[in-house]
Amino acid sequence: MKLSHVIAAGLAIGLASSALAQVVGKAEDQIRWRQSAYQTMAWNMARIKANIEGTYNKDQVVQAANVIQAIATSGMGALFQANTGSGKGWHDTHVKPEFFKPESKDELGKIAGNYIKEAKEMAAVAANGDAAAVKAQFGKLGESCKACHDKFRKEDH
Repeated sequence: MKLSHVIAAGLAIGLASSALAQVVGKAEDQIRWRQSAYQTMAWNMARIKANIEGTYNKDQVVQAANVIQAIATSGMGALFQANTGSGKGWHDTHVKPEFFKPESKDELGKIAGNYIKEAKEMAAVAANGDAAAVKAQFGKLGESCKACHDKFRKEDH
């Protein structure tokens, strides 16, 4: 799994609850904040992967899984307002225009819901300290990331 795939995995995170969240900041700010969140998730996915592939350290895995869960459940779907479909934060946004189409809402909600579920499960599994279970759940979490990338993320330039 490419770590760059993790960066946009949460494109749909919190979309279902975004109507409840107060929108703050200019479009460029919102793009930059969500890009920062995805970079943070990517770093923490890399930390888990390094532990799975190397010397396993439960504390590091728990820390990383908790950060991923916190971001996944943060309601950052509110940062995907229609005026943020193009533009630049730290770099050009990678969101495909299809993300913002009304007919995508149900699919986005399903993808986001699954990602949140897998992120919560990752934190729970990590807390138990079983490296094999963490590896299995890490695969499920990565697949939930990939579901959004495949449908709603532009390829890297």
